[in-house]
Amino acid sequence: MEGFRVLTVDGDAAAREHLRGLLSQDRECELIGECSNAAEATNAIGGRKPDLMFVDVRTPDNDGFELIRGVGGHVPLAIVTSGHGDYALRAFEARAFDYLLKPLCDGRFRQSLGRAKEIIRRERNAAAGLLDSIGGLLRPRTSPKRIALRRHNRVVLMNVEQIDWIEAADNYVCLHCGGDTHILRETIAELEARLDPAGFVRVHRSAIVNIDRIKELQLWFRGDYKVILVDGTELTLTKTHREKLNSRLLLGSLAR
Repeated sequence: MEGFRVLTVDGDAAAREHLRGLLSQDRECELIGECSNAAEATNAIGGRKPDLMFVDVRTPDNDGFELIRGVGGHVPLAIVTSGHGDYALRAFEARAFDYLLKPLCDGRFRQSLGRAKEIIRRERNAAAGLLDSIGGLLRPRTSPKRIALRRHNRVVLMNVEQIDWIEAADNYVCLHCGGDTHILRETIAELEARLDPAGFVRVHRSAIVNIDRIKELQLWFRGDYKVILVDGTELTLTKTHREKLNSRLLLGSLAR
C-alpha cells in the first residue's frame, strides 16, 4: 500500500518534535522533512513532493498562509497549526484543508490526519482511473479477423473481409456476403464496436458497409447519399454518419 509523504513547517523546534511523535504513531505516514522556515519548506515541497504538510501560521521568514498560496507546481494538502483561533478564517480562505490549535490534541490530530488521508486516496484513485482511461484510448484496437457462425451442431469460421455489408434486425444482424446471408445474434452497435473502423463504416442506423465494396456515391436529397456497392446493392448514407465516411475515403468533403 502506498504511504503518505508528510512535511512539517514550524519555527518552534519543540512543536516540530511534538508533530514528529504524533506522526510516528501512524504507519502509513512517512515524515520526509522538518522545516523551520518558509524558504526551507519551498525547496522541500519542490524537491520531495509531499502529499501533506502541517504549516504553522507564523514562520520566521514569512506568513504560513503566503507559503500555502505561493506553492507553484506540486501542491500538497495543507493543515494549518496555530496557538490562536483568530486565524481560522484566513486559513480556509487560503484553501487550507484544516486548522488545528496548539498544543495539538491527539484525538483531534488523528481525526484531521485521517480525513486528509482519505482525500488524498480519492485523488490518487481518480488520477489512476483517468490514466487507465487514457491508456485504453491509446492502446491499439484489436479487431477480429474471423467471425464464428453457429450452424446447428457446428461452428463455421468466416473471414470478416468476406462481408459486403451488415444489416440490423432487432437483436440480430444479417451479414451479406456475395449471394449468401448469415444471421448473427448480436446488435449492430455491438458488432460495430468490434469491427476494424478502417475497414467498415456505419452509413445508416441499420447498416454497416465494407468500405472496399463501395463502388460509388450518389447525391440524393436532404443531404443524404445513395451508396452503391460493387454488386449493385443500394444503401443510404445519412448526414449523421457522413463525416465517418469522409474521414475514411480519399475524397474532399461530401456536399452538405
